[in-house]
Amino acid sequence: MTDAVSYPADGFALYPDRSVVALRVNGELKDLATVVNETDAVEPVTIGSPDGLNILRHSAAHVLAQAVQRINPQANLGIGPPITDGFYYDFGVEQPFTPEDIKAIDKEMQRIVREGQRFVRRVVTDEEARAELVDEPFKLELIGLKGGGAEKTEGASVEVGAGELTIYDNVDRDGQTVWKDLCRGPHLPNTRMIGNGWALQRIAGAYWRGSEKNPQLQRIYGTAWPSKDELRAYQTRLEEAAKRDHRKLGKDLDLFSFPDEIGSGLSVWHPRGGVVRGEMEQHARRRHIEGGYTYVYTPHISKEDLFLTSNHLVTYKEGMFPPIVMDEERDEHGGIVKHGQDYYLKPMNCPMHILIYKERARSYRDLPMRLAENGTVYRNELSGALHGLTRVRGFTQDDSHLFVTPEQLEEEATRVLQFVISMLRDFGLDDFELELSMRDDEKDKWIGSDEFWDYSTNALRNVAVASGLKLTEVPGEAAFYGPKIDLKTRDAIGRTWQLSTVQVDPNLPERFELEYTDRDGQKKRPIMIHRALFGSIERFFAILLEHYAGAFPVWLSPVQVVGIPVAEDFADYLGEVIDQLRAEGVRAELDHSDDRMQKKIRTHTTQKVPLQLIAGAQDQSAGTVSFRFRDGTQENGVPVADAIRRVRASIASHALVDSAEDFA
Repeated sequence: MTDAVSYPADGFALYPDRSVVALRVNGELKDLATVVNETDAVEPVTIGSPDGLNILRHSAAHVLAQAVQRINPQANLGIGPPITDGFYYDFGVEQPFTPEDIKAIDKEMQRIVREGQRFVRRVVTDEEARAELVDEPFKLELIGLKGGGAEKTEGASVEVGAGELTIYDNVDRDGQTVWKDLCRGPHLPNTRMIGNGWALQRIAGAYWRGSEKNPQLQRIYGTAWPSKDELRAYQTRLEEAAKRDHRKLGKDLDLFSFPDEIGSGLSVWHPRGGVVRGEMEQHARRRHIEGGYTYVYTPHISKEDLFLTSNHLVTYKEGMFPPIVMDEERDEHGGIVKHGQDYYLKPMNCPMHILIYKERARSYRDLPMRLAENGTVYRNELSGALHGLTRVRGFTQDDSHLFVTPEQLEEEATRVLQFVISMLRDFGLDDFELELSMRDDEKDKWIGSDEFWDYSTNALRNVAVASGLKLTEVPGEAAFYGPKIDLKTRDAIGRTWQLSTVQVDPNLPERFELEYTDRDGQKKRPIMIHRALFGSIERFFAILLEHYAGAFPVWLSPVQVVGIPVAEDFADYLGEVIDQLRAEGVRAELDHSDDRMQKKIRTHTTQKVPLQLIAGAQDQSAGTVSFRFRDGTQENGVPVADAIRRVRASIASHALVDSAEDFA
């Protein structure tokens, strides 16, 4: 901020640094042109900050929309919000966009950026907005959603909210308005500040307001960054991500597939994928049992009454598969003697775990009660939302539900978080941060007493702070019944994934009337903690597959050791070593194929086998083997007993072995 400023003053006077693109005034984001008083709490928003990046990307989305309408004035405007790493804009057009169209739009965007048009905010009434946007049917519909309905439409909150309506005019250097859009803002001061760190990426179809009952629009995706160098770094990350795409690796490494004969979003696991999944589940099971959890098993289907009591059929019905009518009885004439009942595939395991708790009377001595299950659940996802193993219709949750007294909440939540972090480190993830979702000041959105919210939020905050991890507090993002902690991890190429959740829930114990007898003999209500460690085993597997680019640590590798004889004469000798490894529980194979040795090495390197054992005449006479690693390095002349010991040690330590240097 400059030393001598006369108030009232705008952001340009307060912050002449060109990296400042907006203001936060009394907690609200505002354009840099906003005039403030000396009594206002004002903070600068730089272009590289999370808010600054969103403003940059939203401004780029406006330039995209303007470019499209310059080329095709008949195109109708949908919604254009910033998203993670970029932006998109939806258009109603008669013909789908082509790659040639995108090239023309890109050039037009470059012109608009160079023109340095100013983004000018203007408050309008609903009637004025309708008059100005009379030829934009989707915008007119958004005006009708004003007052909160827009929050239920993806991206609509950038256009309208519960407050005043605003239109942003794009004003050229002559002071003429050359384009406008319904928008809440804020925006960059002018288009030139978008610079050259942006690029259009791809075209997709998208239903208006996310419903297949509405018209399908054309969506153009783009990305924007403060500089060309940051754009190039992002594009490099995308290229690396494409190489690591779990769908491609799953096929190349023969791990899983989605047969059309079974249906969209329903995976089958091949033998090699099954090995990895089995190791994941077995390791997690051992750790859970050591941590005081008890495994339970529940069915895949239930009568509707269960999901009415849990409220899933009220709040989550669209995410559940349609009912299956069962138990109907008819007489010999076809008349109904007994009406059937609706059964539903379960979308969540928690109601069934609650019934296990409720099966008998519980005392404070039984608590905390920790139930765990690898339970398969089913979600009626739209086909357009499905994405490999990360978004499926049938998946297995490593669910745990803990029943605790209020006094046990903080201690048990601490144990849960420590357990989660320790387990994820077992799988090689070690870059974590936490997000605490809390309620905000709109009290009608939340159920439960102020006392409950205060002590449960403080308990989770204490747990998060004690972990020493970076903590972000997010007001207004809690579930309607209680706060939660989300754990996020960063993978090998810097992407952030949300994994584990610790959710405090007094709601379901209340709905199911759960009780325990306390020390004073009084019946009291337990608190429930929902805890997903992997979340979905399928999704976690996909994250690990991409994190390691298919080159798993030795303990998770489908094949841990493959034997490759220099020539057929040495196959029996190497086969005996492989048999010894198998006897020690190592997943070891001998390559009996007729391929030449070099081709065998290439094949198993492509399959990302961590340890290749090679033996020739010298090894056979000396009782040794040679190791070849994924990066092509080798270690020769290792005595067989030492080789077996070191293989077992690399498995036990969960080592990632890519080179001779990694193989202790």
